[in-house]
Amino acid sequence: MPGLLLGDEAPDFEADTTQGRIRFHDFLGDSWGILFSHPRDFTPVCTTELGRAAQLAPEFSKRNVKMIALSIDSVQDHLSWCKDVNAYNGEQPAEKLPFPIIADKNRELAVKLGMLDPDELDKDGMPLTARVVFIFGPDKKLKLSILYPATTGRNFDEILRVLDSLQLTAYKKVATPVDWKPGDSVMVVPTLPDEEAKKLFPKGVFTKELPSGKKYLRYTPQPE
Repeated sequence: MPGLLLGDEAPDFEADTTQGRIRFHDFLGDSWGILFSHPRDFTPVCTTELGRAAQLAPEFSKRNVKMIALSIDSVQDHLSWCKDVNAYNGEQPAEKLPFPIIADKNRELAVKLGMLDPDELDKDGMPLTARVVFIFGPDKKLKLSILYPATTGRNFDEILRVLDSLQLTAYKKVATPVDWKPGDSVMVVPTLPDEEAKKLFPKGVFTKELPSGKKYLRYTPQPE
């Protein structure tokens, strides 16, 4: 099945959305972007996910991230579904969310991007869209891909966390260790010589001693 691999450029597709017709590269502009797909409108898990995404939209905006969703129903269905999502969040049932939803009624984009879940079928026996998360950098290239089955809802706080890691490590010569959160210490990348690391990280580089004697666990406070 066709799909995107890390480092691939996002296809510059055109699509109808709840906020009008878009061309994807123009929509992204110079921003980071997150595209997240849904199996179908008016489904329980998807509704909770869109509700959480809407609540976190200001956090994504602060990080210069354009959000866009995809579901295999029509624009009119999407607009009606938005009312339910807003009501779920305790808001007025308006036909609008802080981000557009792509209408992919014929599954053309889902097939192109490798988003279909072969184990989850609709009443006609057609595969539903899986819960995919694609994060694109300002260069329009895929930086992260997470694939969930239709039965498992996503954790949008985790998506924000990995986005913070992607943005930090894109511009600094560091990596983020297990369970890292913004503000925690980070790791100096192995390819950076010690002398250069000392210059780049004036707050200090701290090496953990290991039985092997290899000095590869090098930490530094998160750089600004």
